Amino acid sequence: MQIAERISRLGTETAFEVLVRARALEAQGKNIVHLEIGEPDFDTPQNIIDAAKDALDNSWTHYGPAAGLPQAREAVAAYFNKTRNTNLYNANEVVITPGAKPIIFYPMMAVINEGDEVIYPNPGFPIYESVINFLKAVPVPLPLREEKEFRFDIADLEARITPKTRMVILNTPQNPTGGILTKDDLRQIAELAVKHDFIVFSDEIYSQITYDGFQHESITQFEGMKERTIVLDGFSKTFAMTGWRLGYGLMPEHIAKVVAKLQTNCTSCAPSFSQIAGIEALSDNTLPRVNEFIAEFKRRRDVIVAGLNSIPGFRCHSPKGAFYVFPNITGTGMTSQECADYLLYEAGVACLSGTAFGAEGEGFIRFSYATSVENIEEALRRIKVAMEQRVTA
Repeated sequence: MQIAERISRLGTETAFEVLVRARALEAQGKNIVHLEIGEPDFDTPQNIIDAAKDALDNSWTHYGPAAGLPQAREAVAAYFNKTRNTNLYNANEVVITPGAKPIIFYPMMAVINEGDEVIYPNPGFPIYESVINFLKAVPVPLPLREEKEFRFDIADLEARITPKTRMVILNTPQNPTGGILTKDDLRQIAELAVKHDFIVFSDEIYSQITYDGFQHESITQFEGMKERTIVLDGFSKTFAMTGWRLGYGLMPEHIAKVVAKLQTNCTSCAPSFSQIAGIEALSDNTLPRVNEFIAEFKRRRDVIVAGLNSIPGFRCHSPKGAFYVFPNITGTGMTSQECADYLLYEAGVACLSGTAFGAEGEGFIRFSYATSVENIEEALRRIKVAMEQRVTA
């Protein structure tokens, strides 16, 4: 039975492939420190769990509307307006999905035609390029600059805009680098979007995880942008709800209707009891626990950045958001893949090659610090020993 040609255009997410290799080593009796997966190690806050239990007890176990339960869509719109200091959105402009990835896939299917050009960050979340290729659109990588704290240069963006540019993808705070676009960056991008009439896809999944006084800014705040922006956000990262599979998008109402239709054809709807739990997650009841998460992420960031910068061959910028570091490893003399493999097999530390996020990731590797300080310190110890052994070998 032959596989359809279109499947050859789909990429993958390397983190899960590395996890499989790491698990295979563990099955052989080797101890691995896992810094490859972007998953908070915290348990979901208890008030959210209790809300889900109550929902199950109260028969929230049936189909719901394709776009999401009305009360959940209202809660998402209110939460977005509150956290972005706006009053722009209402429930009709919200679609709730099983996880956030459908908000990459469905809206891009809805608005991108074959041959359209899509500008996307590189290094960046690999599913962007995967979906662009799947739709037979043209991926146009936009390099993130280490010297600009892993923001892109606006001149680089402008140079890539053509009459065929249909969409520009933003991710702030960013995976894999932890970089954050500034308000002035977003203002300039908004001006280009209006001038050249392209859509902005704004991935804001890490919006609440920021440090050092930096605040997330959304491009939707600028005049003319609400009607040309699709926003992705969700529950996995901020609320430690990865296994709940609950995400959402905000977009113009006519696009939301098409996205809901696509969801009808693919998954019917997000689980009703998960949506009821999501309403509780977005309430002020959860804020103290989220603040604890962020404070702990910051502590872990400081430990891993200082530790990596003390290892010869590594140079690590201190990220302002998300929970990843993206150290420059050119000083080791290895390629990104060679370094990631060496650390996995020789040091017992699972991480990702920078090239898992695109060609511009060469010379870097990604570590997730969404794990305990104890694990991070052990990983640093192993990396230091392994690099010293390599030098003396």
